[in-house]
Amino acid sequence: MSAQRTSYHGQWSSRWIFIMAATGSAVGLGNIWKFPYMAGENGGGAFVLVYLACIATIGLPVMIGEILIGRRGRQSPINTMRALVADGSHWAGWRFVGWLGVLAGFLILSFYSVVAGWSLSYVGEAASGAFVGADSATITALFNDLKGDPWRLLFWHTLFMVLTIGVVARGVQSGLEQAVRYLMPALFLLLVVLTGYAMQSSGFDEGLAFLLRPDFGALSADGILAAMGQAFFTLSLGMGAIMVYGSYLPGDASIPRTAATIALMDTTVALLAGIAIFPLVFTHGLSPGSGPGLIFETLPLAFGAMPGGVFFGTLFFLLLVFAAWTSAISLIEPMVAYLVENRDWGRVPAAVASGGAAWVVGLGSVVSLNVASGFDIFFGLTWFGFADYLTSNIMLPLGGLLIAIFAGWVMPRSAVMEEVGLTGLLFRVWYGLIRYITPVGVGIIFLHATGLIGG
Repeated sequence: MSAQRTSYHGQWSSRWIFIMAATGSAVGLGNIWKFPYMAGENGGGAFVLVYLACIATIGLPVMIGEILIGRRGRQSPINTMRALVADGSHWAGWRFVGWLGVLAGFLILSFYSVVAGWSLSYVGEAASGAFVGADSATITALFNDLKGDPWRLLFWHTLFMVLTIGVVARGVQSGLEQAVRYLMPALFLLLVVLTGYAMQSSGFDEGLAFLLRPDFGALSADGILAAMGQAFFTLSLGMGAIMVYGSYLPGDASIPRTAATIALMDTTVALLAGIAIFPLVFTHGLSPGSGPGLIFETLPLAFGAMPGGVFFGTLFFLLLVFAAWTSAISLIEPMVAYLVENRDWGRVPAAVASGGAAWVVGLGSVVSLNVASGFDIFFGLTWFGFADYLTSNIMLPLGGLLIAIFAGWVMPRSAVMEEVGLTGLLFRVWYGLIRYITPVGVGIIFLHATGLIGG
């Protein structure tokens, strides 16, 4: 029983702090550019409706399952799975789920830190007025020069990793909790300010229509699969972060209500980001491109052409840094917790060792963008591309699938009921989802991500 276990690392001081921490883990660079773009290109409001349905039937059930597993075990994901396997005398192979999540988070952090470094660099570029009056060729050259310089990328990669290690080394309440206590309100405040400005722009109606107008004719089968995938990935599932954060959750906190609040806040951030971004893009007659190009090439043109662009551009890239930072501290925490538990290390050496190892692996991503860009290690992928493909398309969906099966089929029903705190119809609905619907949904996401189905 969870009441019989106490986290070695302490616990969150309140349910609300956990919500902010888990939302910080979920809210990342993908929320700021990927969700708005995907919605706009796949039927706007139609995509959003499918996304919300998938959150309810796939994302939320897995999140509830991952949190309850974490709180039941009260340890790092590796030791939590080991303890729960021992509790129920289950097949020893289930311990692999903990290792899979920790390794996925570690690999993601290694290249995520490099991309987050771009945001750090652009805070300075925006504040210095580098975008003012710049044309498309100048902005593109600015971005390409950054990616093409391994020493600049190394500097920003190192700085971001040091910031991440500095938070995690201080522990749950003194480090993680204090960081999200200030970073998450700041993130939401920046989003509100940027959204308020966008609402005054001439392209607001066009930008809002691009994002939210339902066009079911534009929602293809691939668009539906994309909505399913985004609903799963946006909640930081399958990478050990939610499980380890759940291990610090007070025993009297409602897991379903907490998970629902996190999903709502995560979706709100994604929608606000789109409402803030696309009116600026359309106001200045720019293309709502995709991926990093939207953030690092298209938007700087808008900031460079609009009144107050230096101020609002700086705010925007600070927002990106905060979003990346809160995600990064959740990615490193599972490994730090494991080292503290199993090697009897203090938080500081555990954080330095974990972050240092991720920094070293991240060097492969740094050089993949420049001096080693022509060196393919796997089916035409550089190290950067391979690490991204392996984690996003294989490790995370597989981890989410195994979490759903373990919570729905392997753990004793009584233990699940005790942790999840639902009874009657509500419990039967959630239990039915995680046992039957969610595994099928995550399986489809896995098949689509690996190219076995869809386009």
